[in-house]
Amino acid sequence: MQAELVIYPQWILPVDRDNRQLTNHALAIADGRIVAIVPAAEARQSIHAQQVVELPEHVLIPGLVNAHTHAAMTLLRGLADDLPLMTWLHDYIWPTEQRWVDAEFVRDGTRLAVLEMLCGGVTCYNDMYFHPEITAQVTADAGMRAVIGMIVVDFPTGYAANADEYLSKGLALHAAYRDHPLIRVAFAPHSPYAVSDAPLQRINALAAQLDVPIHLHLHETHDEIVQSERDHAQRPFQRLDQLGLINSRLLAIHMTQLNDAEIARLAETGAHVVHCPESNLKLASGFCPVEKLLAAGVNVALGTDGAASNNDLNLLGEMRTAALLGKGVAGSATAVSATAALRMATINGALALGLADEIGSLEVGKSADIVALDFNDLHTQPVYHPGSQLVYAASRQQVRQVWIRGQQVVRDGVPTSLDSAEVIAAARAWGKRIIDSAV
Repeated sequence: MQAELVIYPQWILPVDRDNRQLTNHALAIADGRIVAIVPAAEARQSIHAQQVVELPEHVLIPGLVNAHTHAAMTLLRGLADDLPLMTWLHDYIWPTEQRWVDAEFVRDGTRLAVLEMLCGGVTCYNDMYFHPEITAQVTADAGMRAVIGMIVVDFPTGYAANADEYLSKGLALHAAYRDHPLIRVAFAPHSPYAVSDAPLQRINALAAQLDVPIHLHLHETHDEIVQSERDHAQRPFQRLDQLGLINSRLLAIHMTQLNDAEIARLAETGAHVVHCPESNLKLASGFCPVEKLLAAGVNVALGTDGAASNNDLNLLGEMRTAALLGKGVAGSATAVSATAALRMATINGALALGLADEIGSLEVGKSADIVALDFNDLHTQPVYHPGSQLVYAASRQQVRQVWIRGQQVVRDGVPTSLDSAEVIAAARAWGKRIIDSAV
C-alpha cells in the first residue's frame, strides 16, 4: 500500500463502536484520509510512505470537537469574573460588546481562540458570535475545521439591526461556504429569552430546508425558567417544543435545569445536548444531569463556552471536569466514565454537528483529524490505562502533534499556520485599549 504519511504511536484510542485500545499499531494517511490502522509490524512490511513519524510513548486520539464556544470572546477573558450569569451579561459583557465588537475585534479574537484550541488538540469547533463571516475566514485560513453560527438576536448590535438582517447575513454566509471542505454553518439564535417566536419559527423552517443544525443556549439557569414562566406561562423547553424546535437538528447548550419529561422528550426527538461544565460551575448556573441523559439515550457533546466565562478553551480539561462532576451529580463513581467523557469530546460532538461520517473517530475512510499527546511526562507515568490517563491526568501542554485533513497544523507543540507572537501582540493591544477606556 502507498501512503503519504504513516504514524507509529505507542497507543491509539480510535473511539470506535467497541471503544478499543490499540497498542503498537500504525495509522496511515493518503489524500487527507485514514487509509489503514494495522499492527505496527504489519505496517512496516506492507505500507510504503513518503513520510514516517515515530511517536514512542505517545497516544493518538481523534481531533477534539469543541461543540460550543464564542471564539472571539477570548479578548474579554478575565474582564468580569465571579458574577452570576445575568449580571455578567447585562452589566459587563453586552455593554463592552456594544462598544468594541467589530470585524477587527472578531478577527483578532478568533485568531487567538483558534491558536489556543489547535495547541490544545481541538480540531473542530462550533461557534456563536457576531461577524461570523470573519470567524469563518480566519478559521479556514488556519486550516481548522468549524461550524460557524448564523447569530440571531432580537435587539440591534453593531452587526445587524433586527432579526431579519441577522438572518439575511446568515444566509449569505451559508451560500458562501456551502461547498467548503472545512467550514459548515448552523443557525445560532442566542436563546429563547433573546429571540422571539416569529424569528424562531422562521429559523426552524430554514434549518429544515437547508438541512443545517440549530445551536442555542437553553435552560442555562433557574432564573431563565422563572422568567419564561412569568412572560410565557411555560418553561423555555415547552415553548420551543410548541414552536417545533425540539428536533434532531437542535444543539441545546447547557441544559442545567431539566425534568424527567424533558429528558424523555430529548431522547424521543433525537435532539442533542452540549454540556459546558466549567462555565456552568464558574457562573453557578447549575448542573447538567449528564448520566441521566446518557442513560436515556440522549447524545451529549462537550463544549468550553467562551473564554470570558470559563476562562479557557481547554477541552481536555473539560473532559476531566465532566467526568468528575458527572459522578458527583449522579452520586455514583461509575457515572460518566473516562470512556464516556472522551466520546463526548469527540464522536458525540461530531454527531451533534452532523459530521460523524467525517470526523470524531479514527477509522478507515474518515478525515485524518488526529491528535498525538506525549505520555512520557511525569504527570502521566506510569501508564496502566491510556484512556484513563488521558482524561484524569493529561494536560493540553502534552499535545505535541495535530493534523487536520492530513495537514499538520501543530508540529512538536508549535503551530504551523499561525504566528503566535503576532496573535498574542494583537490580543495584548486589545486588552490595553479596553482597560484604558474604563479608567
